[in-house]
Amino acid sequence: MTALTWFLRFIIFSFLVVFAIQNTAPVTLTLVLDYQWQAPLVILLLAFFAGGAILGVLSLVGPVFRQRREIARLKRALAKAEHAPVPELPPQP
Repeated sequence: MTALTWFLRFIIFSFLVVFAIQNTAPVTLTLVLDYQWQAPLVILLLAFFAGGAILGVLSLVGPVFRQRREIARLKRALAKAEHAPVPELPPQP
């Protein structure tokens, strides 16, 4: 199984290297106020992919911390409930 995993990684890596080599033509990216940035296509693709990944991770930071606080609050409530005395029930007729 490990050999298969490494083989798949090698195939994907090879595909990405060939893709990068074939997309080295310079392209011009025109931004706001006629600011232009000229770079190889593969560099622009990598930059925008990395930017999107970073934005995706940052969008999850808030919900993750909110869930951690909620889990901590629930654990404290559970610990408090476990140490509380159990009320006795009246006998059944």
